[in-house]
Amino acid sequence: MLAASAPTVAVNLLDASSLLAAFGALGIAVVLFAETGLLIGFFLPGDSLLFTAGLLSRAGTHAGPRLDLAQVLVASVVGALAGAQCGYALGRRGGRTLLARSRNRRLLEGAARAEELLDRYGHARAIVLARFVPVVRTVLNPLAGALGVAPRVFATWQVAGGLVWTVGLVLAGYGLGSAIPNVDRYLLPVVALVVVVSLLPVALELLRGRRRGAARSAAAAEGIAAAPAGPASTSPGTPADEEGAAR
Repeated sequence: MLAASAPTVAVNLLDASSLLAAFGALGIAVVLFAETGLLIGFFLPGDSLLFTAGLLSRAGTHAGPRLDLAQVLVASVVGALAGAQCGYALGRRGGRTLLARSRNRRLLEGAARAEELLDRYGHARAIVLARFVPVVRTVLNPLAGALGVAPRVFATWQVAGGLVWTVGLVLAGYGLGSAIPNVDRYLLPVVALVVVVSLLPVALELLRGRRRGAARSAAAAEGIAAAPAGPASTSPGTPADEEGAAR
């Protein structure tokens, strides 16, 4: 009699529930490390993974794997912080070259947005804000290394941003799951809403930056228009002068 073979579990790398069911808390650390530290991980679902992991960490009956909240928090923080430092180190060794070789449109667009954040908001704010923008949080770390951001500045602010991002989303999922019974039945729309909400601070900051830039441009234009005209090099002659000159 042949022994029954173990069922094969297909893992969807774009589905947070599938990743958590297959790998548990360890999968969180691996995915976040790849998303924030390796350019090939730009497509991974960091936001939804963190929120879903928090949702599945609550006590009680729910669909999906059972996760321990402490393990989820540790795995999330370690994966995100270690990944960002790895990406920064890779960038210092040749981040510009790696980006130049890529032909992926989303990755190149993310690189452009990351550089815009660094130029507009400075290193500290850009490193924190990038944590909440998909693809940008993948590209900004090696880009910061390539642009020569000071190691202490990068480490300080990537830790601050990483803690807010990971702990905030995990606890948001945990709190919602504890407050609303059977919320996992509506997991997809809830996760989509959380991702949109997580992007709101960045969107508002970008809007403020554009308004400030438009205000500065308008002020500069008014200053140019109000500037007094210089003295004329020659004054128009009178008819008498012209007649005398003709004689």
